[in-house]
Amino acid sequence: MIDTEVLIVGGGLAGLGAAHYLTRRGRTVHVLERSSGPGGTWLENTYPGCECDIHPALYSYSFTRLPGWISGRADHHQILRHSRLLADRIHRVARVDYDTEVTDCHWNDTDARWHVHTRSGTLHRARFLVLATGALNVPRIPRLPGSFAGPVLHTARWNHDLDLRGARVGVIGTGASAAQLVPALIDHAGQVTVFQRTPAWVLPRTRTRVPLPYRARRTVEYWRNETLLPALTGSKRRRAALEARALRHLHAQIPDPVLRRALTPSYRIGCKRIIFSDTLYPALCHPTTTLVTSPLTELAADAVRTADGRRHEIDVLVHATGFHVSAALMRLPIHGRNGVSLQEVWARDGVSAHLGTTVAGIPNAFILGGPNTGVGHTSVLFMLESQLRYVAAALDETDRTGADALVVREQAQHRSTTRIHHDSAATTWTRGGCRSWYLDREGINRSLWPGATWRYRLHTRTFDLHNYRSIRASTGGSDGIEQAEPGRQRDEIGSATGN
Repeated sequence: MIDTEVLIVGGGLAGLGAAHYLTRRGRTVHVLERSSGPGGTWLENTYPGCECDIHPALYSYSFTRLPGWISGRADHHQILRHSRLLADRIHRVARVDYDTEVTDCHWNDTDARWHVHTRSGTLHRARFLVLATGALNVPRIPRLPGSFAGPVLHTARWNHDLDLRGARVGVIGTGASAAQLVPALIDHAGQVTVFQRTPAWVLPRTRTRVPLPYRARRTVEYWRNETLLPALTGSKRRRAALEARALRHLHAQIPDPVLRRALTPSYRIGCKRIIFSDTLYPALCHPTTTLVTSPLTELAADAVRTADGRRHEIDVLVHATGFHVSAALMRLPIHGRNGVSLQEVWARDGVSAHLGTTVAGIPNAFILGGPNTGVGHTSVLFMLESQLRYVAAALDETDRTGADALVVREQAQHRSTTRIHHDSAATTWTRGGCRSWYLDREGINRSLWPGATWRYRLHTRTFDLHNYRSIRASTGGSDGIEQAEPGRQRDEIGSATGN
């Protein structure tokens, strides 16, 4: 058995950030990562053209700088290199195990510790558990009848040994990954056929014109992104202006009216993820590129068939079809007090967590990038850093109160989740006229924070101890930390939109 104070599951930017942040505050940390190295999504996504479409000054923690922030662009090579440098720092003060897959996390009421098993059979015991498994890492592959005999790839499982020079490549999808992949393919592939289900709203990339110091550039980019939010959360005037900007971009880059019409969305901007690209539209106009809008119906040995009866011959099939949201976490057995299963609770009641971080019945455990902590307009690392501060404060409060563990009250989680769903009701994510991965099967937003990210930081700036109960290992019982006095207890979350 290996004992540690804080066990972190996941070695992507979330897990690495947690390890860095907590070790600087004197915590003993152990990181378990299933892959062969750090980086998470940036280790797995290496397709041609892969980069971050958020300015690198903002796609970073405030305590680390991402290379490329001066130029305003960072590809996956730079981000992966940055992840490795961050991991090297952590190696000096914490233990990091790669090629280590966690198979079960079980809370033990007797010793008030998490017992975590790995596929190799090793048992880890930890006082605190940080789940940083990521939300977008299990590829989604559409099910189609038939079979294709040639190479089949997903953008997150790229085969760099495959020579695409002169090949006929079929790309399924026109989302964020396809918007980067297709422009990178046209210089090498002989023919690129793009199969589109629904067109995306595309905005031009922001250009860094005035050189600024790092902190100033980070501030400018943060507020530039936040100005997009009113268009997504209810302002008809701001939404119309943003859609007009996107349509000007479309008309400026697509001269063919037929192709323009095929690429014009019928839903509100932001309902699906907005694409930031200056190269997608020119790539779709390229003589070797064909856009197909008829639905896919069947795979053949050397082709894809569509609903209009056409047969599209290809040599290589690429799925740029995204991911199953939070699938890695949903597949990991996590059992809290009295054997309660996180997966069973979420399957029954829907995915939710207090402030996207803690779950009733699951003590001393924190989910990074949890429910409703995603963003559709800015850097998710800003949200993650807010969570890191909240987690660190939670650990400090556990020590200060003398508790063995803290667990969020079910009523507090319910109230905060209800408020988030209320604030989501009028947003373009739920009323924009499309279906996206932001919503669950019932059409409820379980993914995105429905307001300004600075409001989330305000909600997590201090630890709300009154929303938690304490647990003692000796009896497995609860001391029940007292609620704040009547009339003085603030709303657990308030309104994400400030309404």
